[in-house]
Amino acid sequence: MKRVRSVAGRRRSGYDPRSMRVPFVELLPATQEIREELWQRWDRLLQESAFTLGEAVEEFERAFGEYCGARHTVGVNNGTDAIILALQAAGIGPGDEVIVPAFTFVATAEAVLLAGAKPVLVDVDLETYTMDPETLDEAATPRTKAVIPVHLYGQTADITRIRAWADRKGTPLIEDAAQAHGAKHRGVRAGALAPVACFSFYPGKNLGSFGSGGAVLARDDDFALRVRKLRTHGGTQKYVHEMIDHNSRLDALQAVVLRLKLDRLEEWNRRRQELAAAYDELLSGVRGIVPPRVRSGDVHVYHLFVIRVEVGTREDLQAELARSGIETIIHYPQAVHLTPAFSSLGYREGRFPVAERCAAQVLSLPMYPHLERGQLEYVAERIREYARRRS
Repeated sequence: MKRVRSVAGRRRSGYDPRSMRVPFVELLPATQEIREELWQRWDRLLQESAFTLGEAVEEFERAFGEYCGARHTVGVNNGTDAIILALQAAGIGPGDEVIVPAFTFVATAEAVLLAGAKPVLVDVDLETYTMDPETLDEAATPRTKAVIPVHLYGQTADITRIRAWADRKGTPLIEDAAQAHGAKHRGVRAGALAPVACFSFYPGKNLGSFGSGGAVLARDDDFALRVRKLRTHGGTQKYVHEMIDHNSRLDALQAVVLRLKLDRLEEWNRRRQELAAAYDELLSGVRGIVPPRVRSGDVHVYHLFVIRVEVGTREDLQAELARSGIETIIHYPQAVHLTPAFSSLGYREGRFPVAERCAAQVLSLPMYPHLERGQLEYVAERIREYARRRS
């Protein structure tokens, strides 16, 4: 099967800046890599008319669990459902509190509310954007029933310190690993860093489906069985329902996509790391542009390459890049506590200053495995020019 050359082997020049366009992400090249085999596998499914759960889903669940180092994998409809079902399987609901970071995609806190519990927010670390373990004591109450660190942008949270705190308090730990497929903390992959982990397979993820998809990973047999029941109307046998619950199943067509992509995930993650190293090199020493920091002992898989803009304004830089044909996105423009949907939590501006600073400064640059070196150099050149003029 034809492979796209590594970043190091791609041409470094030859692009005409007058016609340059750099999309934020391009999914088609990855699709082309699996296209031939995918059609063959899908054709078999069409002949069998096996679309819901079944052998294809079970095959992916086994393979992904083995890849992450988890005992059980339960495929569900999306990453938000994965967190909701994990919380429900843990018996967490009304009257309970769950600690989550104030800077993350809103689905983390949203899932807590949808499970009937209350999200209690904590601030994040400025350099890694992940949950600050020093904030946990202040947030904990007798009603705290879980803590959900988010592995943001492709780097794991500081799980060693968070896990030590959770163990000391007797508080269950649940990974939100929706952006960390293949990331490692001290040699252990995301998905196996806590008793329970939740993944999303949204199309733009490092391991992405062609639609919706998610998974709950678990160590405990009984916990995994509860999740399996919860995802299928409260039972594991057809027309046998032990409880009233969800319809949240990973379908077979998506499972085939994910299984084929899983075989390429390590290669694609290495390409992302090569691209990130090139960004780091080209933006090194640029005043007012702060690239991501990788914590010692972590393996970052760069779902996103996110800089902080401390010169001029983030919006000015984004607009200037757009005029140059460079697409960027802000992940995320508001901290959770300042998002209107969470106003009922009662937090005010200034409560989580690091999260607010991140929300005001972060900018995600183009990042996907098939990004060309010349495109990356063009992005870096435009950022350097902007910083020089504003310094």
